[in-house]
Amino acid sequence: MKNRMGTFYASCRVENHIHRQKGVDIPRLLVNTGNEFTWIEGEALKKVGIGREKKDYTFVMANGQQITRAVGFAIIRVQNAFTIDEVVFAEPGDLQLLGARSLEGLNLRVDTRAKKLVAGGPILAASSLKDRYPQS
Repeated sequence: MKNRMGTFYASCRVENHIHRQKGVDIPRLLVNTGNEFTWIEGEALKKVGIGREKKDYTFVMANGQQITRAVGFAIIRVQNAFTIDEVVFAEPGDLQLLGARSLEGLNLRVDTRAKKLVAGGPILAASSLKDRYPQS
């Protein structure tokens, strides 16, 4: 990961969720917790056989402009973590981003002080009713 002007970048591997041997390394993604989706260059996704499952998905840019992009399903690997998630087919001029949904699925969090991704720790789970209301 590289640091630059208050932001940082991560690398990842994107794999076809059906044919896992088909994958591509993405050396530089902007880590962006303010963006819900992960955006990967469309040609890279196409190269590993990831299909455009949702076409004409509407997004609103920071300047208020609406754009449409296709979305597909992929396995995303960062460090030793992996998850399956929806990824946006980024077009020329779009940033490649690692979004909040992927970070949550990877159980990684942003260490803002060190500007890097770290393990998220134990995942919260609901307790069972038996734990809350034991039978007498």
